[in-house]
Amino acid sequence: MENEHTYTHPLNLYQQKIKEEGIVVLDDVRGLPTGDKPFVSPDYVICIGHRGHINLKYDDISDYSGQYTVAVIFPNHSLLEVDKTDDYRATLIIVSSSVLNDPMLKIISQMRYLYEPHPMVKLDKREYKMVANVVDGMREIQRLKLPDWRILMTRLLDFFLRLLSHYRAGKVDDGGANMRVSKQFHQHLLQHVREHRDVAFYADKACLSAKHFSAVIKNETGHTAAYWIHLHVVVEAKMLLHMRRDLSVQAVADLLGFDEQAAFSRYFRRETGLSPTQFREGMDS
Repeated sequence: MENEHTYTHPLNLYQQKIKEEGIVVLDDVRGLPTGDKPFVSPDYVICIGHRGHINLKYDDISDYSGQYTVAVIFPNHSLLEVDKTDDYRATLIIVSSSVLNDPMLKIISQMRYLYEPHPMVKLDKREYKMVANVVDGMREIQRLKLPDWRILMTRLLDFFLRLLSHYRAGKVDDGGANMRVSKQFHQHLLQHVREHRDVAFYADKACLSAKHFSAVIKNETGHTAAYWIHLHVVVEAKMLLHMRRDLSVQAVADLLGFDEQAAFSRYFRRETGLSPTQFREGMDS
């Protein structure tokens, strides 16, 4: 059996396969591919923990993944491995960002608001076995390469996510009807964050004063409206810097509504600790 010194992370081994096939199941995962450095995936990642545990920072928020835990990570969020047990093992389902617009996977965009702030779900043993059986089916389709394998993979992935969301509903408190304002806020962010970074704009959309709007968002989500705006701007910036190598930093700044590249660079450094150029170069190393 490989030891940690000879182990190569499956995500590093199968980049071309992910690009070609769009949905790939990777086993024998023992941690993040970058070890103790931040990892930002351009793809959608589902992580199913089998044994052991790993402590992480997700966008600078401490989180934990262990046995029977499923994490749903949307593209361009930062993960940092803090520590882990030697026996940690997991399976990843990687969904290439090129596949996310597939109409059969519309559930992914519908799930975004719930899973982005709370990516981890702890299952019981029975629930874990159910989702593991679905992943077994995906592995078999991947192995056999049946004529309609891509359709079968997307249908099983859709079923997996619906089953997971059903289990999640009883475990994670998303506030139900009481989250109405923040749910609308999230939708408005997806539509307008490239043009508007001010709380007052979103408060006006909710027909509330900026002060009251901020208090409601804080109460509903545990974070301020400004936090969510900054988070979305940085996620958009990371996506553009990583995926759109044809764009200069100035062009990225323009797309995000910054008057000057210098203003964008200051904003990005304040939120991430890196300049846009350092972030882009770091993704290449």
